[in-house]
Amino acid sequence: MIKLIKSSYYNEAETSKKLANFIVSTKQLSFGSECEKFEDNFSTYQGRKECVFLNSGSSANLAIIQALINLGRLKKGDKIGFSALTWSTNVMPIIQLGLVAIPIDVEINTLNVSSQTFKKILTNYPDIKMLFITNLLGWTNDIDEIAKICVSNNILLIEDNCESLGSVYMGKKLGNFGLASTFSFYVGHHMSTVEGGAVCTDDEELATMIRLVRAHGWDRNLSSDQQLLMRKKFNVNSTFYSRYTFYDLGFNLRPTEISGFLGNNQLQYLDQIIRIRESNYAEIASEILSSDEKYFKLKTEHMDVFSNFAIPLICRNINIRDELVKKCHENIEIRPVVGGDMTEQPFYLKYMSEYKTGISVSNASLIHHQGLYFGNNPDLTKEEKQYIIKTFQ
Repeated sequence: MIKLIKSSYYNEAETSKKLANFIVSTKQLSFGSECEKFEDNFSTYQGRKECVFLNSGSSANLAIIQALINLGRLKKGDKIGFSALTWSTNVMPIIQLGLVAIPIDVEINTLNVSSQTFKKILTNYPDIKMLFITNLLGWTNDIDEIAKICVSNNILLIEDNCESLGSVYMGKKLGNFGLASTFSFYVGHHMSTVEGGAVCTDDEELATMIRLVRAHGWDRNLSSDQQLLMRKKFNVNSTFYSRYTFYDLGFNLRPTEISGFLGNNQLQYLDQIIRIRESNYAEIASEILSSDEKYFKLKTEHMDVFSNFAIPLICRNINIRDELVKKCHENIEIRPVVGGDMTEQPFYLKYMSEYKTGISVSNASLIHHQGLYFGNNPDLTKEEKQYIIKTFQ
């Protein structure tokens, strides 16, 4: 069986030894200096002023929306546009926090929302307050034009970049086109801390609020200057009550020092991992997608760097997809394309059914029913790549 991913993190044997030594020697495993060091290192890598490290990419999605509500930039009942083809915990926080989740269709050849599909939604929902766009599997469409639309219409643009770490479009890394972006470091993602996620932004006020949201609503992980400002604002005694004062709504979404250590260790391999993933995709896709009789063509030539997460195949009909599922059984691990069309998921139908019937997401639905993906990881051997090509050609 060719698995989606072979290891918990890159260079696993050596990294595991270093991790074991760290666990034995460190004085603290709860959030501390390793996590803060990773925040500095990752913000530098991404080219953003602020990075907030959390315990998962899903938590990053939840934290950023709660923070925007806490700051008054969003309010209950606001309409939030989201990519119809995405993962559940991109959409769930919108609903859980009392907002209205408006699906936006994607383009088949990039699997992503385009400026055209976004404009189409805005004609019917001009009061959308935020776009939570997903940069799916390493792709984007024309996010530069989408960003311009958001600026013109005073719409907050947040990027879910959990599957596109390292992709570059128009000379800019994905995750840097909007107000902020979320990342996942779960096993199998471009860089693994086993469990982990982050928010990156240039907005200091937003980053400060996310840090509050991450840790119960208290100020313990803020800088001393930020703590002083917060305590003065609320007239909090800095010697007794300050450590147990909860300034706004929050959760416990903190990562551990184990995740921080792994993040700092794995960053050294990230550029290499991205190059291998990009090369794997080019090699495999050029063979499989050379004819459009079985599969829809996918576009990558508009990308400067295509940091592919997994390799999707969008079949021309359901029968082709079903035959491939049988062919791969116990040979190649495959999955639907991410979470598929979110408007067909039970949770969305339960809470947002009126928008399912009122909005067409035909491309997302087609990908949901006729698509699959298989793994692209830096440990694929030459023999495995040839087997994959032979299977899907």
